[in-house]
Amino acid sequence: MNKKVLILDRVDSLFLERLPQMAFDVEEAYDRKAEDINWSAYHGLVLRSRMPINAAILQQCSQMRFIARVGAGLENIDLDAAAAQSITVLSAPEGNRNAVGEQALGMLLALFNRLLIADREVREGLWLRSENRGYELKGKVVGLVGYGNTGSAFAKKLRGMECQVLAYDKYKKGFSSPQVEEVSLDRLKREADVISFHLPQTSETDHLFNEEFINSCKKDFFLINTARGSIVDTKALVKALKLDKVRGACLDVLEFEKSSFENIANEQSKPELDFLLKSDKVVLSPHIAGWTFESRLRMADILLHKIEKLAYD
Repeated sequence: MNKKVLILDRVDSLFLERLPQMAFDVEEAYDRKAEDINWSAYHGLVLRSRMPINAAILQQCSQMRFIARVGAGLENIDLDAAAAQSITVLSAPEGNRNAVGEQALGMLLALFNRLLIADREVREGLWLRSENRGYELKGKVVGLVGYGNTGSAFAKKLRGMECQVLAYDKYKKGFSSPQVEEVSLDRLKREADVISFHLPQTSETDHLFNEEFINSCKKDFFLINTARGSIVDTKALVKALKLDKVRGACLDVLEFEKSSFENIANEQSKPELDFLLKSDKVVLSPHIAGWTFESRLRMADILLHKIEKLAYD
């Protein structure tokens, strides 16, 4: 009898094609609730973010050998509980890093050049040229907080823009190269015209970007967050935007998102969210920075290679 793999979210069809070739039987459960799943029946699990995999679930996974998360972040999986069950947790940050880097650059250029505002005005019959004068990225200092997969990918995109790229990473050292200079966080705060976050969601990064962080920056600056919404204290950001300490923000993620990332939680009455939705100083997108057609296929391929290696080791 083949071992069984449960797929919880709609993922690329490559999983349905290649998992059976590895002698796995595939079962799809896109709408099934956790309490309706016989977790002990499965040897593997493939998911995105629809359902948190907590200790109570993992204790039922008596046969499970791997969990494959189609994405980069693992905050919805209890990693300690998985390790206690000898379950290997796989992810594919290599698969969507290019997509995140491209979107971060695109959002920044849209903000610098007032493209969303100008587009809307032209459609409304307004032809305002001086009012929509923008800024060039050339000569600016871009500071990256976090230099893993997405941070390094964004740095590559910036290489041709003739700007200076500084990066700080608490857990990574010795990564200076022609495209980036490794610096302390204090220096990054002193020199950056743009600050971009590339960090996982952890207790350590929760509201890392707060009033204290903002006030410790020497320059007025632009913010980019394509990582996790919880990194940015929205109340502190809105205050800084109103004071022009933060000159503008590119936000692909919001702290008001549900844990599944599928929509915003019932927080529409929050004045901070209302400000972001109405502000011309903010460019927003619905957590899609790593969500391209190419990255969907690439992440599937990477994870399948990891599953195959695990299966035959």
